[in-house]
Amino acid sequence: MLIKRALEHSNSSRFVIAGFIDDNYQNVNKYIQQKKVYPAINIEQLRLKLKVDKVVVMSEDLKTEGRKKIVEKCLEIGLKVLTVPPTEQWISGKLRVNQIKDLKIEDLLQRDPIVIQSDNISREITGRRVLVTGGAGSIGSEIVRQVLTFDPAMVIICDQAESPLHELQLEVEEAFPDANIKIYISNITNYNRMYSLFEDFNPEIVFHAAAYKHVPMMENNPPEAILTNILGTKTLADLSIAFDVEKFVMISTDKAVNPTNIMGASKRIAEIYIQSLNDVNVQSLNNINYISSRLNDLTHSKTKFITTRFGNVLGSNGSVIPRFRAQIEKGAPLTVTHPEITRYFMTIPEAVQLVLEAGSMGKGGEIFLFDMGEPVKIADLARKMIKLAGLIPDVDIKIVYTGLRPGEKLYEELLNKEEESIPTHHNKIKISKVRTYLYDKVVSDIKELINLVQKENDDFEVVKKMKEIVPEFLSKNSKYEELDYNSSKNNPLLIQQAS
Repeated sequence: MLIKRALEHSNSSRFVIAGFIDDNYQNVNKYIQQKKVYPAINIEQLRLKLKVDKVVVMSEDLKTEGRKKIVEKCLEIGLKVLTVPPTEQWISGKLRVNQIKDLKIEDLLQRDPIVIQSDNISREITGRRVLVTGGAGSIGSEIVRQVLTFDPAMVIICDQAESPLHELQLEVEEAFPDANIKIYISNITNYNRMYSLFEDFNPEIVFHAAAYKHVPMMENNPPEAILTNILGTKTLADLSIAFDVEKFVMISTDKAVNPTNIMGASKRIAEIYIQSLNDVNVQSLNNINYISSRLNDLTHSKTKFITTRFGNVLGSNGSVIPRFRAQIEKGAPLTVTHPEITRYFMTIPEAVQLVLEAGSMGKGGEIFLFDMGEPVKIADLARKMIKLAGLIPDVDIKIVYTGLRPGEKLYEELLNKEEESIPTHHNKIKISKVRTYLYDKVVSDIKELINLVQKENDDFEVVKKMKEIVPEFLSKNSKYEELDYNSSKNNPLLIQQAS
């Protein structure tokens, strides 16, 4: 009723209210302010009978499955869908016309809100010094925002991207004027800079989100994936032990499971190293690594190393949804790599909520998996986005299939075939039971890999070593497939996996 009133009384509005629709049959055929309530199931007939061209829904209603189906039907028959925010977000209790927005694909993909144990997270973060690497990125910046709500003693935001870091600084200093925020520009592979960061700020909790993530880009630049995703992670983890960090939470990816590309394999090796640190004797660290004499005073590490693994996040930098949106604005065809390609999606805020929850419950050594819901076919996503723009797929805007990119696979996985998962107290978080690796062997392999990167300048030798460390790494649609073929000649298991 309030929405109806706001639309009718706005000077700038051209809306004529045709009626209400409801999926609750107790309300059907009643009248509200002289406007009839119609059954939602009749939306197609109503479109013709009442000459309806727009439907307005409350954004919070999209979280219920029944209302979501109504919206899907509207899109199917060519009705434009608009959303209004919850009443608590109205200005002075009144809805403004500029608060009425076009429905976004993110609205359709969102699920029931996640319930997190705020008390547990608060106990972990309140009054602590927190470091966020990759802090200016999509996930890292949201970690910063959510961590700041728990009143930490200090948040150190580390990133190498100057402009995004500057934008985030302005945002968080305005939103949290009393917070103790430190901005630190550096590449995580710069050991001296990272050492200075730990020495100056002595973080107690580390959220490690810095990584190279674009699959085709890393397929063409293996050394950079290795230096950032593996050596950078190792540097931060080693320094966390040396400086008595309490918890180290690494952000990983579903692409680390049965990897088919350089990026996924680099993240899997980083996972292996992180896990190997949980049972390591600190003196063996001192013998092998280059940290410092600080380790001479330590007998065991108190740092708990935790990994979180999830799929794609909606609207992250360089992801499919912003790209489709830009293509629609230009009137260009939407480019999809394959008709059957699917991906798991999660909103950035809910992914970070689960990262914080997993971090608070982690005891060390776990790989936490997030419930990503049902996988989404990218071609269906493209069609919905075209309809959301009020256009007709394959008529107004075409969908063009370009072929799988190097390293890309059709379906992502959250578990290796040999892995099992066990539940936690949170129904959306599980723990993967993965094989463990001996620290000395892992370090030896990583040292050899880094030496190949820095001295050999031979990408094939580098990738060959990655495949030795991660035997389940089988390249797809990539020049490195020949390494798998050569290995499989004498290995029936590899032949079976490849087929």
